[in-house]
Amino acid sequence: MNDLYTQVITVFLGFFAIMNPIANTAAFTGLVADKNREEQISIATKAILITFFVILAFSLLGNAIFHLFAITVPALRIAGGILVFIVGYNMLNGHTSKLHSPENNEESDVAISPLAVPLLAGPGTIATAMNFSSSGGMTGIIITVSVFAVLCLITFVCFIFSSKIISAIGKSGISIITRLMGLILAVIGTQMLIDGLRSAFTHIA
Repeated sequence: MNDLYTQVITVFLGFFAIMNPIANTAAFTGLVADKNREEQISIATKAILITFFVILAFSLLGNAIFHLFAITVPALRIAGGILVFIVGYNMLNGHTSKLHSPENNEESDVAISPLAVPLLAGPGTIATAMNFSSSGGMTGIIITVSVFAVLCLITFVCFIFSSKIISAIGKSGISIITRLMGLILAVIGTQMLIDGLRSAFTHIA
């Protein structure tokens, strides 16, 4: 039972750090500042739903994707660990990772891009979901999807009350939270990399 709680907490912290609801709330505010309340709610709802189904698909089809492209779990952990570490490192230094910064933000439907992809369901989030879901069988998938659904709900609430949250926390508060999330991500990415290398060397040996 303790292992289950530990796994849930680890998955939650991993997703919370990489989705960073507080920092993305600031991004959401900037993208929908010229929209009325109903439009903002509609955009938030669409973005969260797309994000959830993207991660759900990768969580459920992880093994099929592995077989299709002949990918091993250690390889995913190594690549995913590097991606997550890069995102965390950039956040820790107060910068936005290019993995979460699309070059073209002129897409008319901001719910799809850049909100859903790549801000919320970026490469790091996808790699994290596939890593968590592939490491625990069906239980791992259920925990990953359930925890991510909770994070989506938290993010949705943050988006809906974005103006109040930004006013209460301020730019300095968002900067501090972003750096803390970056530290957590860097540690998780490093651990994923270590686990991947250990598994790879064990397999070779």
